[in-house]
Amino acid sequence: MYGYIEHKDRVAKRLRRIEGQVRGLQQMIEDDRYCIDILTQISAATKALQAVAVELMGDHLRSCVTDAVEAGGPGAQEKIAEATEAIARLVRS
Repeated sequence: MYGYIEHKDRVAKRLRRIEGQVRGLQQMIEDDRYCIDILTQISAATKALQAVAVELMGDHLRSCVTDAVEAGGPGAQEKIAEATEAIARLVRS
């Protein structure tokens, strides 16, 4: 099982809220809204996505990586490398 499975509904709800924010951005463009207002909303949507990503990364570390480390073997090192690469991608974004 994946780490987020226990609160999958909550994560899905947050993503639907972000989807609504993005739709709102589209509407702002169609309505010719002020650039700074649009940029402010883009920043809010970006922060919301980052928060979901951090939460999912924590779930992954607590579940998938921990399970792999406890099981030992080459799978453990693969999970650690995979998580490290994912963290690097998040930091760069």
